[in-house]
Order: sequence, then C-alpha cells, then structure tokens
Amino acid sequence: MSTDIRNNWTVEQIHEIYNTPLLELIFQAASMHRKYNDTAEVQVCTLLSIKTGGCPEDCAYCPQAARYQTDVNVQALMKTDEVLAYAQKAKEAGSTRFCMGAAWREVRDNRDFDRVVEMVKGVNELGMEVCCTLGMLTEQQAQRLKEAGLYAYNHNLDTSDEHYEEIITTRTYDDRLKTLDNVRKAGVTVCCGGIIGLGETHDDRIKMLHTLSTLPEHPESVPINALVRVKGTPLENQPKVDIWDMVRMIATARILMPKTMVRLSAGRTEMSVSEQALCFMAGANSIFAGDKLLTTPNPSFDEDEAMFNLLGLVPRVAFKDEHAEVAG
Repeated sequence: MSTDIRNNWTVEQIHEIYNTPLLELIFQAASMHRKYNDTAEVQVCTLLSIKTGGCPEDCAYCPQAARYQTDVNVQALMKTDEVLAYAQKAKEAGSTRFCMGAAWREVRDNRDFDRVVEMVKGVNELGMEVCCTLGMLTEQQAQRLKEAGLYAYNHNLDTSDEHYEEIITTRTYDDRLKTLDNVRKAGVTVCCGGIIGLGETHDDRIKMLHTLSTLPEHPESVPINALVRVKGTPLENQPKVDIWDMVRMIATARILMPKTMVRLSAGRTEMSVSEQALCFMAGANSIFAGDKLLTTPNPSFDEDEAMFNLLGLVPRVAFKDEHAEVAG
C-alpha cells in the first residue's frame, strides 16, 4: 500500500494541510488526484427522495423535519414502479449511481422497508450502482440491503463531534458512527461526508475530516455539501458558503483520502462553472445530477452536460472499482 493512503492522520497534520496557502493546496491536491484517479472522470449520481418530509429529527438545516414550517409537503413512500421509471430516466441521462433517500430517523422492519428492498433489487437490475440513505440501521438490515444488491449506503456525519449538538439533538454522533460500522460489516461501501456553513469553525471542519480520514477504512465516497439555506429552518439566515472554503475542504479531503470519490454535492446551483471547475481541479470527482437534491434545487442534466463538454470531463462507468479488482 502506498504511504499516501493512511488512517493515522493527526488533527495537527490536517490543520497544517488545511491551512496551506490556497494555490499551493490546490496544486498538492491536484497532484494527488492525478496520481490515484483518472482526472477526466466524474461519477454522475442521481438522488431521489422516495419518502419526503415528516421526519421526527431536528437537524437544523433540513426542510424535511416535521417541526419546521417549510414548503416541503409530506409524501408517503413512492411506489416501486415509479422509482424504477425515475432510475431508468436518470440512467439514460448519464447517471451511473442512483441514490434513494427516505426521511426516516431509522429503518424499521416493516412493509415500507420490504418495498425499499424491492426498489434496490430493481435499480441493481438496471446495471446502476444503488445507494440508499434511510437513517440509522442495524447490521441485519444492512445485510438484507446488501443481499438485494445495495452498493453504497450514505450516512453523513454533517459536522464535528464537538459542534454536532448545536445542529442535531435527536441522535448522537456515536449513533452515526455505529450505523457506518454496521454498513461496513455488511460489506456495503460507505458514503459519508458533511455540510459546511452550519455556523461551525474551521477547527470543526478539520475535526470532521479527521474523523473521516481515520476510520478503519476511508469512506469510498465523501460528499462535501455547502449549506442550502431553506426558509423555515433554524439555519435559514446563515451566510452563503464562500467558494474558497469549498475548494479548501475538497482539496484537503483529496489529500487525506486519495482514492475516495470526493463529491461536490449540495450548493452547486449557487456556483458558476468556473467555480465548479476549481473544485474539480482540487480533487472533486463526483456530482449529483438532476434538477433536485431530495427537496433542494440542483443544476439540470443539460447544464451539467454542457459543463462536462467545456471542461473535457466524462462520466465514470458504474462498478468501476469492481471491474478493476477483477482485471487486477
């Protein structure tokens, strides 16, 4: 294993990387990216809200929390054939990973979960990488999803352990880490990142990256989200995240976790093509495509296709890592 891939980073080392002068940081991250990845490839993912709103949690950024007055209407779990039709459309538009999100606190063993398992099977049969984000789950539930064909499970840390209680009080940081452990034990790949712009300090961002980069195995995918400020949520008046903060986060994540897919996630609608290009240069190699990210706006497939053409980017094929292992 290369000395670049390590899980023993210290907070001080990450602090030093994060605070490197920006142009030098981008250069170092771009060099690491080029060493471990095809820099022309970007994974295109689509995220669909299969069960919207009415969530009992109190995540301060989320328009789907039942306790906040937002424009999000509660919708029951979608029918399987509707979800599969949406996945087929996403595939035709160029997505290779399809993520299904349900506004649940945790997975319960009931008919709704049975239906999600059927959806996973159906999307897997389309030849797409299937991802779910359904809240907390047990090792047995993760195993059941794995057997149905689940490729990845998303469960974000959101922020640092220290800042976490300022954002969420209805579950603990350890609850999140336990779910990640259950996913890992079931042999499902881990998608786990965070959100910047929640009122956290730079030290909080560094500590979140420390937690991610010192897990026993790096997450295969790390989404870096800029807060989308939604009217009616406690964080609606937060200032817009500065593009340089996004670039700094992405570059640091790339250096710490060289082989990980670093996803430029929420907040892209407020970024110009040139700002997004800087993020790709700094090591981002995954995006969400499609006009919605659960309930918040996102650039359209057509806009992204134009950006890819301009920058010379191509969508990454599905299951590439598995093919590489077979080939190797």
